[in-house]
Amino acid sequence: MVVLLLVALGAAGALVLVCAVSPWWWFAAGVLLLLTGLGGWDLLQRRHSVLRNYPLLGHLRFLMEALRPELQQYFVERNYDGRPFDRDVRSIVYERAKGVEAEEPFGTEQDVYAGGHEFLVPSMTPVAVPDEPPRVRVGGPHCTQPYDMALLNVSAMSFGALSSNAILALNKGAALGGFAHDTGEGGLSEYHLRAGGDLIWEIGTGYFGCRTSDGDFEAREFTDKAALPEVKCVSLKISQGAKPGIGGVLPGAKVNTEIARARDVPEGETVVSPPYHRVFSTPRELVLFIARMRELAGGKPTGFKLCVGSRRQFLAVCKAMLAEDVTPDFIVVDGSEGGTGAAPLEFADHLGTPLTEGLVTVHNALVGTGLRDRIRIGAGGKVATGADIVKRLVQGADYTNAARAMMFALGCLQTQRCHTNTCPVGVTTQDPRRVRALVVADKAQRVHRYQRATVRSATQIMAAMGVRDPRELGPELLRRRTDPTTVESYAELYEWLAPGVLLGEPPRAWDVDWAAADPDTF
Repeated sequence: MVVLLLVALGAAGALVLVCAVSPWWWFAAGVLLLLTGLGGWDLLQRRHSVLRNYPLLGHLRFLMEALRPELQQYFVERNYDGRPFDRDVRSIVYERAKGVEAEEPFGTEQDVYAGGHEFLVPSMTPVAVPDEPPRVRVGGPHCTQPYDMALLNVSAMSFGALSSNAILALNKGAALGGFAHDTGEGGLSEYHLRAGGDLIWEIGTGYFGCRTSDGDFEAREFTDKAALPEVKCVSLKISQGAKPGIGGVLPGAKVNTEIARARDVPEGETVVSPPYHRVFSTPRELVLFIARMRELAGGKPTGFKLCVGSRRQFLAVCKAMLAEDVTPDFIVVDGSEGGTGAAPLEFADHLGTPLTEGLVTVHNALVGTGLRDRIRIGAGGKVATGADIVKRLVQGADYTNAARAMMFALGCLQTQRCHTNTCPVGVTTQDPRRVRALVVADKAQRVHRYQRATVRSATQIMAAMGVRDPRELGPELLRRRTDPTTVESYAELYEWLAPGVLLGEPPRAWDVDWAAADPDTF
């Protein structure tokens, strides 16, 4: 705005000089008037948030975007960093959000002979791509209102961390595309409910939205809100991939009237989520609380989310499920590579299990205890493309969630200012002027288009692999190069348990953890 104001003042000054000094000033006046008109158009247009917040100046971003392929090629040809550039996932998301399929000439830019490179196995007899993408029925034997989950959904992002318009756009996109929108732990707000999209209501350690004045779980408020028709599932957050074992903090400056109302907290005061739950302290208590939540929610699918840590602790939860004959309807595995607006660097870099190992652990534990067919597994952590979805299904998931990619679809520029309340495109701010820049109708369409194109990509990949149903995907269909001369499938890289094997004679690699797992202590 400052730049536009200065240009407008310059144009006015040039017009004065035209009248008072010389007609030659028309050259400067003409240029400045054109720039003023462009800046005015930037403020009025509804497609680009960065231009609405930064008229004129924001065009530099698009100039750099246009130059990027040439600049990348310049550096690749000179091999400045010793390797070619990786394909920019953000570009794929942006293009799909705009309705343009991301295609590149001249083949892959990946080093297919580098250690760690992974690839999916195509079939000599591919099958037809289905007209409608598959969905996953979520709901175990104690669920009376099962839900059909899409292969890709909006992962947990709270109102407060995200702006009102960002939440509205995500939910409207979910409504347009028929996929689910996880509320995050910040409570149910009017912006989650207004557009009518399907919701997974997440309850964290602060019990926001169903909380007593001293921070305990409030059953009556939970029951009333869980009964809303928009709420399709309820989820208990145990831990988050980017910062497992630590609570969240929402600065008081961002806690306005609406956020305070959604979270049942005082306005203007910093909100701290504790690192642990009050409602349970043992695996058995966790399982029984899940059963209570499902009962209070009228039989809607109920589950929990965690970043996997100790395998013994998760096996203790499985033993508690067996002892009580109670299972969650779903478990969301959040990988340690997942993102967050704010977390200590050491937590983000060094704590928690990456998504691949987390999925394999949870899937194997449920198979080995004979519980897998009762529980669906969701996966979150840098899921952005159709290939990401298929890989996670191979590794044990039934469906996936994405947060970062959905933010890119909203127009996020990844400036990493989420915690400062100065997001340049209105995604992670409560500043009304900055929020205004995010036009809900446009961004909702972008979210819808991105999700639809990405799921379509996943179904095309599965068809190329000869797979008609995601349940046909097996670990032998994903392979990893472990060194320049060795390639192994996931069937060889990991041990895959037989159904119920832990209840009889556990394999040697599992017997110590299984024996030590106690349903009455973590």
